[in-house]
Amino acid sequence: MDFSLTEEQLAFQHTARCFARERLLPNASRWDEERHFPAEELRAAAHLGFAGIYVDEEYGGSGLSRLDAALIFEELAAADPSTAAFLSIHNMVAWMLARFGDDSLRMRFLPKVLDGDHFVSYCLTEPGSGSDAAALRTRAEPHGNGHYRLNGSKAFTSGGGVADLYATMVRTGEDGPRGISCVVVEKGTRGLSFGKPERKMGWNSQPTTSVTFQDCLVPVQNRVGAEGEGFRFAMMGLDGGRINIAACSLGGARACLEAATAYVKERRAFGRTLGDFQSLQFKLADMATELEAARLMVHRAAVALDERAPDATLRCAMAKRFATDICFRICDEALQLHGGYGYIKEYQIERYLRDLRVHRILEGTNEIMRVIIARKLLEAA
Repeated sequence: MDFSLTEEQLAFQHTARCFARERLLPNASRWDEERHFPAEELRAAAHLGFAGIYVDEEYGGSGLSRLDAALIFEELAAADPSTAAFLSIHNMVAWMLARFGDDSLRMRFLPKVLDGDHFVSYCLTEPGSGSDAAALRTRAEPHGNGHYRLNGSKAFTSGGGVADLYATMVRTGEDGPRGISCVVVEKGTRGLSFGKPERKMGWNSQPTTSVTFQDCLVPVQNRVGAEGEGFRFAMMGLDGGRINIAACSLGGARACLEAATAYVKERRAFGRTLGDFQSLQFKLADMATELEAARLMVHRAAVALDERAPDATLRCAMAKRFATDICFRICDEALQLHGGYGYIKEYQIERYLRDLRVHRILEGTNEIMRVIIARKLLEAA
């Protein structure tokens, strides 16, 4: 087993790191305070190939692996977890369109998605069905000649109101997962509307809104795959999404660890630098060890997904649960090491902490990750 990166991986890792430091980091705090959506920078990322990282080259994507994507998202999130996370969602939907859409749908939507001309959002969660996604109630009824009529609402949609396309899970059949389909709703469609942007603890560079469908007519040709396959697509997309968001946690935690290490080497107390105190040395050692353990789990899960291993879903759930919990704790410890300075915005630690907190909730809460892990273990026993 080789843990070293290839020359190609080192090259695009370096590209992502330079882009993050030059285009994201100098602006991240302002975007956070002003709740600004950085469309220009996201398009610049798309021009580097970061809008379709694991979309096959035959469809215009970068054709990279899930492990490659994890490397890229860690670098982007080391500067701005919020913006990196939105790009993660964009990639997930781009992959779903490429993998499960027909040629007509790919030709109509993918080129602009991969170029960054169109941003995409993912609509699964509803006000009455969060963790129980299979209980969703937004319904798509056949209407007229070749349309669905959508009625219902979605909650906590990243990119709500600014995205151009909304990959939406709707009920076209019976109750439960087998009655769910996926359709693409285009911005500007009559009957599509958005709630006011939520005021959130973090992730402020991307708007989060409710999405409402009221007699919203969507062409049947906008359906991704066949009727009844939407929930399967959603779950497959979430396996990769869990790796992506775990990788974003790695980036945020790494940035906080690096900041804390530099701070304790410079800050003095009682005639010594903080780094001279063994208790603080031990804290840094634990933070670094846990970060490396989380990174190894994320990379192992990414490889399992790339290889379509039977235990890929188990490993993705494990990696997401462990990495997002551990990385949030690393950010919190880094803030503690900064003392009062960690609590003020100038040092940016508090921004990373706020952004990483939601990673333990989205793409399936960490409690749901435990359910998935236990279920897979019991199935294999």
